[in-house]
Amino acid sequence: MSFTQIARSCSRLAATLAPKRIASAALAQPQQARMMHRIAVPAMASQWSQECGRNGWQTQSVRRYSAKPPLSLKLINERVLLVLKLYDKIDPCKLNVESHFINDLGLDSLDHVEVIMAMEDEFGFEIPDSDAEKLLKPADIIKYVADKEDVYE
Repeated sequence: MSFTQIARSCSRLAATLAPKRIASAALAQPQQARMMHRIAVPAMASQWSQECGRNGWQTQSVRRYSAKPPLSLKLINERVLLVLKLYDKIDPCKLNVESHFINDLGLDSLDHVEVIMAMEDEFGFEIPDSDAEKLLKPADIIKYVADKEDVYE
């Protein structure tokens, strides 16, 4: 499950837990709905624990912070290839780990930039232009992401 999917799930949960006025405001403004889980869930958890405490239930409000899911070389490989297969200008039949973006897959420099941006979105960190110029194969991207995330197997 990607970070984006987790964030969407949390915002949906926050919308169901929050009072109707907060939920309707979140639905009216999609930008705020994405970040609602950061505000609404801890606030609602403490409010819920206070109400339940009056009714005789014993609860404790706890904040849970999540980290990125643990990565492995296999998972990085799968995610990179999935992003590339979903890119409309790449033929999935020609795609493999050693395919050159320009020579084998027929991408131009703008497409290469879009691929790098898609990888930045997928893995949640920025790739500097000086490094992006060197990432011409999926294998290069896999190695770069593994080095950035300290994954060695």
